[in-house]
Formats: sequence, structure tokens, C-alpha cells
Amino acid sequence: MTDTPKGYWIAHGRVDDPEKYDLYRAANAAPLAEFGGVFRVRGGTQEVMEGDAKPRTVVIEFPSLQAARDCYASPGYQAALQLRLGIAESDLVIVEGYLG
Repeated sequence: MTDTPKGYWIAHGRVDDPEKYDLYRAANAAPLAEFGGVFRVRGGTQEVMEGDAKPRTVVIEFPSLQAARDCYASPGYQAALQLRLGIAESDLVIVEGYLG
């Protein structure tokens, strides 16, 4: 067992143009792989039990919090992000995992 907590991107979003969103998904694949990002949740069925949430939830696991931060700040991801602007709305947090 590792003593370094993993890092996570947790996003709640809404996709307004699915065809153009596919371009964003294709473009973000390389930077996510480069930093060890693995999808744990990718827009499956969800039920909002409390509060408000957008209709799509995504959780991406990284080997560390720093890897999650570095991926987001990377030129590759920032280029992909430009493809998402205007075609989808998202709230994204980067959070440190819990070791127990």
C-alpha cells in the first residue's frame, strides 16, 4: 500500500454539442495518459440525492495530487480545454484522495 494519496478530478458538466465534444475527448486523451489519468466515472447514470448537479459526472484518478494538478496545467490539456469552451459547461475540482 502506498502512503501517497492519489489525486482526482471531479467534474459535473453539461454537454451542449456532443459532436464537437467528441473532439475535446479525443484531444484530452494524450495528456490524461501522460499524467497517469484513469477514468473511474465517465458520465454514467446518476441520481442527485441532495443539492443541484449538472447531468454528467466524471471522476478521473491520478497517481498523486501533483500529477492531477500538472495534467490540468499542461499545454496538452490546456489546448484540449479550448475545444470544450462554448460547447459544454463544467465545474471541476482537483481533490486529494483519502488514505484512511
